[in-house]
Amino acid sequence: MFNCRLTGGFILAASLALSAGIACAQEPAQWKAGVASVVVTPKEPIFLMGFASRNRPSDGITADLRVKALALQDQNGKTTVIVTADLIGFNKNLSDIIAKRCQDQYGLTRDRLMLNASHTHSGPVLSLDGGGPSSKRTPHEKQVIADYTKDLLDKIVNLVGLAITDLAPAKLQFDQGLAGVAVNRRRSRPNTRQLPGPVDHDVPVLAVRAPDGKLRAILFGYACHATTMSAYQINADYPGYAQTELERLYPGVIAMFVQGCGADSNPLPRFHSDDPALVQRSLTLCIRYGKTLADAVDLVLRGKMASVAGPLTTAFDSVEIPFEPRPSRSELEARLKDPDINRRDQAQRTLKALDAGTKIPERTPYAIQILHFSSGLNIIALSGEVVVDYSLRLKAAHGWDDTWVAGYSNEMPGYIPSKRVVMEGGYETRGGPGGSYSTAVEETIVEKVARMVRGVEPESRP
Repeated sequence: MFNCRLTGGFILAASLALSAGIACAQEPAQWKAGVASVVVTPKEPIFLMGFASRNRPSDGITADLRVKALALQDQNGKTTVIVTADLIGFNKNLSDIIAKRCQDQYGLTRDRLMLNASHTHSGPVLSLDGGGPSSKRTPHEKQVIADYTKDLLDKIVNLVGLAITDLAPAKLQFDQGLAGVAVNRRRSRPNTRQLPGPVDHDVPVLAVRAPDGKLRAILFGYACHATTMSAYQINADYPGYAQTELERLYPGVIAMFVQGCGADSNPLPRFHSDDPALVQRSLTLCIRYGKTLADAVDLVLRGKMASVAGPLTTAFDSVEIPFEPRPSRSELEARLKDPDINRRDQAQRTLKALDAGTKIPERTPYAIQILHFSSGLNIIALSGEVVVDYSLRLKAAHGWDDTWVAGYSNEMPGYIPSKRVVMEGGYETRGGPGGSYSTAVEETIVEKVARMVRGVEPESRP
């Protein structure tokens, strides 16, 4: 059996399940796979991350939060672990701690550990110091955040070890479906209906099966903000309900959600309000969107999926992405009257940094990870809140049928706009410590991905 034991109070599960009669090819298993899951729902009220308007801790739980790990070992004995989480995201400090502890304890190099967050806006603030100074948080509230974060790191590192310990012979299959949940949110605001509004409705699915064809785990993705819910209750949003529905359809199987390049996409419609009746309507929509996504995955699982062969080659690197040339002080002061609130806010932050004597960087490091399966599948994991243009462009460049682009992976440097988004302006252009990003940021990232893909693919692959 494919099981995890209860350890250290964690709620873990991994098991074999029948795959609803789906046939599986009988070639020898090339892989070993292990999977584990742990509940990470906060045990006491805690500040939630994602909406700046919140001014108090959570006041209830409508759905548990989970972190899950899938370990894959190829025929060369190389092990790679994918961690998915019902959380807002992993900042660089937290991901570095997790990666170092996993390397020290399990020998996992950084290129063979992928962290991905669903970006639920109904999950806790993550910070080892309680989120820093804030007039909105008391010392106790900061301590709750710090304690939760420390415990979370322990659980994730332990979970990775349990998934590795659980390795057993397996087969992998891949295919893609479609789900129409995402709407480009830049078109949903006043005076923006003229914008092109691209979306990525692809639903990539990696099935993990036992040698006899029984389904053991499902790794699936979608590109859309997890923002259906906005109240003060802890909730995994639509990705959580999609996972729950798949685990209902396939008892004993662990379903894992990978967030895509959904920085400028929202699940719509939705009701953002504290009115209890509207909160309930948003919850109804949230569950519906989760089931829609789960149905798309189920259709893929019931179809003829392609076998995925090893070995699995990996790469992890960073590239310096550029900010726009810093405007003069007079230009920044003029922007304080700009009709675009985002340009006003960015100008105000830059002026404040200049007044404090802070050196404004011209570039900032940006992390990229590649998981390449020898049969052709590439998982391209991008850090930050990546807009949809990157997914569409990278799939066009590297193959629509066997390229999976994930955002919100490994680190969270903020929004990563494309050239289109920078030119349009708006919320997703706010950038980071150096101001708004240059229009060259897209080419910089795309070219770096291309070099990394060439580095992991066999020379014979076109």
